[in-house]
Formats: sequence, C-alpha cells, structure tokens
Amino acid sequence: MRALGILILAVQDPGIAAGPAAPQTDILSLVLHADVAVQGVMALLLFFSAASWGIILYKQQQLRRARKQTAAFLDVFRKSSRFSEVQAVCASLPASPLVGLFQAGYTELNAQLRSAGENRPGSSGSRPTLRSLEAVDRALLRAATVEVTKLEYRVSFLATTASISPYIGLFGTVWGIMTSFQNIAGAGSTSLGVVAPGIAQALVATATGLFAAIPAVYFYNDLTASVKAFANEMEDFSMEFLTIAERNFT
Repeated sequence: MRALGILILAVQDPGIAAGPAAPQTDILSLVLHADVAVQGVMALLLFFSAASWGIILYKQQQLRRARKQTAAFLDVFRKSSRFSEVQAVCASLPASPLVGLFQAGYTELNAQLRSAGENRPGSSGSRPTLRSLEAVDRALLRAATVEVTKLEYRVSFLATTASISPYIGLFGTVWGIMTSFQNIAGAGSTSLGVVAPGIAQALVATATGLFAAIPAVYFYNDLTASVKAFANEMEDFSMEFLTIAERNFT
C-alpha cells in the first residue's frame, strides 16, 4: 500500500519522482545561458565571420568577372592593328585590370605624340615617334600598382580575421572557465552537473573563433594567389605593350 501511495504521488507530480531537471547542453542553450562577456565575445566573432564571408563572396565574383573580361580584352588587343580600335572596346570591359594598364599607356603615348606635333597612334600620315619609352613604362607601372590595389581591396580583413579570431575565442574560453570556477565555489560542489555547463559554454567561444578563422585563412590564401596571378599577367601585358610601342613609335 505504501508503494502504491508513492506511485500515485509521482503520477500527480512528476517532479517528485524525476528530481531536479538536468541542465540543457545543446549549443543554443549554452550560448543563451553563457556569461555576458562570453556572449559578447561570440557576437564579435560572428560579426567577423559574417563580414569575412561577405568579402569572400564579393571578391570571388569580382575576380571571376575580371578573368572573363581580361580574356575578352586580350583577344581584341591581339587581333587589332591599331590602338584606337582597342581603346574603343575598353569602356565595355571595365572589370579587367589590363584595361587600366592599356589606357594608362595609351594616354601617355598620345601625350608624347601630341607634344611632339605628331599624329595619334594608329592614324595615317608620317610615322609617329616617341620621345621617351621609359615614361610609358613608368605609366604602366603606376597603373599596375593601382590595379593590384583594387584587386587586394578588403582582402587584408581576411588576414586580420584569421589572426585574431582564435585569440578572441580563447579569451572567451578563459573568461568562461574563470566564471565556472566561481560558480563551483559558490555552489560548494564539484559534481559533473555543476562543472560541465560552464566548461561547455566556455569552449563554445573557442569553437566560434575557429569557425571564423579557418575559412578566412583558406580564402585569404586563395584570393592572394589569384591577385598574384593577375599581377604576373599585368607584367606580361606591360612588356607586350612596350614591345609594340617600341616597334611602331621609335
């Protein structure tokens, strides 16, 4: 009869039989119940991660468009017999860094030929003559620097994210463990139920830091390699441009 009475009381009030509820350890619950400082660390890391992915998607789209338009520009450049024909298509291919180089070299050519009283490049008449091929080379170098800077724009943020995110996450973990030990001291118990939630909350900060840093490292290296490939292509194009200029205008 006594056992039957205990069973009836347990059915009426499940909390009596089940005892205290076990702490929830899923990721969302850990984040929501974490210390305010740890939550701030994770929010900062999520900002870095979101900003990094935005830059990654933007730069990949930019570089993809630049590759496509560069191929089209080189096809026109190598098939045209006059620089004026190439200049006419430049406005339709603004994403290609080679367009910036060509326009800088073409502008310098025109400036020198006008100052010498000669005709524009590609026009009929007497053979035009350049006053300084080195000046054209310098114009191409300046344009190459500008174009590389455009391609590298915001890529350095990925390097920053890759460098500091793990440390920010580690700071959150250390802070969370300190708070966990304070809670253990306050509770006067070292049971797993007291220790585990605080440690788990602290480790989520480290995991968030790695979540932000790992893609940033990979895509920083990938984008840097792509920019370097464009820089090499611009160097080759500059040599080709100077060769044509020297052959036709000196």
